[in-house]
Amino acid sequence: MKFLFDLFPVLLFFSVFKWAEGHSQIAQNFVSHYLSGFVSGGVVAVDQAPILLATAVAIIATLCQIGYLLARRRKVDAMLWISLAIITLFGGATIYFHDETFIKWKPTVLYWCFATALLVSQFFMKKNLIRAMMEKQMTLPEPLWARVGMAWIAFFITMGLLNLYVAFNYTTDQWVNFKMFGAMGLMFAFIIGQSLLLAKYIKEPE
Repeated sequence: MKFLFDLFPVLLFFSVFKWAEGHSQIAQNFVSHYLSGFVSGGVVAVDQAPILLATAVAIIATLCQIGYLLARRRKVDAMLWISLAIITLFGGATIYFHDETFIKWKPTVLYWCFATALLVSQFFMKKNLIRAMMEKQMTLPEPLWARVGMAWIAFFITMGLLNLYVAFNYTTDQWVNFKMFGAMGLMFAFIIGQSLLLAKYIKEPE
């Protein structure tokens, strides 16, 4: 359930973009009516409407996530606040300048923020964040925790680079498909692969 909650803005971004691509004139009219005040020049071309509308919905969805958690008096993870800041900054720039370049950078910046947080915690604060999240489920030798942390750092750095490659070497439609299916698929594959390698250390339920 939490996984779907975390994916909520991504799912909406993908769904709205695909709908707007198939209904570009309606999407343009909608963006021109409701977002023209946030767009430089106030004019939105038909081919720009899908990405602008999807970006606006993703920003609103992230705000709704945090609003829901606060209303339920639940803790908002630091990374969700960071995600809100990044999507508001880069998404807002995409809408204002009606330029998809900014939103295409957003996943990379988020991946690299994750990598930086893990790197700083592990090497400068002497705290392994991956261990803090996983040690209730498994017991690993100390050197292996360090290697698991480094594996996640390398994964997030690689994902950031891969996102940039797809974003600026393929069409926007292909990038959106990669963001939804490719990136999620690679994340699943990495988690499953790591789980298989560490299976012998997983604690049996009492």
